[in-house]
Amino acid sequence: MWKSRPILIALACAFLGWVPGAALSQAYPSKPVRMIAPYPPGGSSDILARIVAQKLADALGRPVVIENRPGAAGNLGHEIAAKAAPDGYTLLLTSAAALVTNQFLYKRLGFDPHQDFAPISLVATAAPMLVVHPSLPARSVKELIALARARPGHLNFGSGGVGTTSHIVGEVFQAATGVKMVHVPYKGGVLAVADLVAGQIELSFSDMVPSVPHVRSGRLRALAVTSEQRSAALPEVPTMVEAGVKASFPAQWWAVAAPRGTPAAIINRINADIAQVMQSPDTREKYASMGIFTAHTTPERVTELQKLGTRQMAGVVKAAGIQPE
Repeated sequence: MWKSRPILIALACAFLGWVPGAALSQAYPSKPVRMIAPYPPGGSSDILARIVAQKLADALGRPVVIENRPGAAGNLGHEIAAKAAPDGYTLLLTSAAALVTNQFLYKRLGFDPHQDFAPISLVATAAPMLVVHPSLPARSVKELIALARARPGHLNFGSGGVGTTSHIVGEVFQAATGVKMVHVPYKGGVLAVADLVAGQIELSFSDMVPSVPHVRSGRLRALAVTSEQRSAALPEVPTMVEAGVKASFPAQWWAVAAPRGTPAAIINRINADIAQVMQSPDTREKYASMGIFTAHTTPERVTELQKLGTRQMAGVVKAAGIQPE
């Protein structure tokens, strides 16, 4: 009897340790969940947050309410999420821009991108698209390169801000083709696209979400996508490789995260629900219409991509001479 006592104690401890997590997972959620969207309404992150939140609400059986908290290139919303209670009732739609790029652009973030969050899963991947104003006499990447070489320093390309993916893609494009253009940073990709449509700038390496509707309406002309394969949203638009530009362009990704310390049972529950959301034909259709790819990963994969992106961005920032503000 006494010989078996250690085994019984071990089993009891294991059982007691398991019960709270299991009970927590079953009881969660008991009230609405908020999802912080750290960028202004209408942009890629906001639209993705709303799609994911709506589907996640169906899976959780509780409302998932979007809370837009824009400011400082997403830093404000991330700071708010980092300081929230780690109880599963605050989620964050984050991105490579916020978790990778911003640490090189700002002296003060208000949060630690590597320590303050519990990643849950990727929810989308995408690649910028080269779009130009219809008045620009270039109907292909080859013609644009020829025009830029003939007029060095005269063409302006807009981006969502210094160090954003659209900016870095523009720098990579210039390095790969030998052209020289002027970078015009905006406080968000949507603003850059708006000025491009208005003819204030000539081109942009824009997010697909805000630019696809303008391409379809004829207000913008798409020359190439920087992804490895063509986009289902605009299948007639070639890839950069097909257009003759062979370069390693940075991709974009978005993920759902929670404050650090959120119970593993809740992280696993939401991860499983996101898997179901990404398998939904409705979700796939909405993503494809915007030129975005659905994604589902382990939390560890998000961390891996964040670390990889940080190493890559360190080299790009050093080469470009970008200094934090």
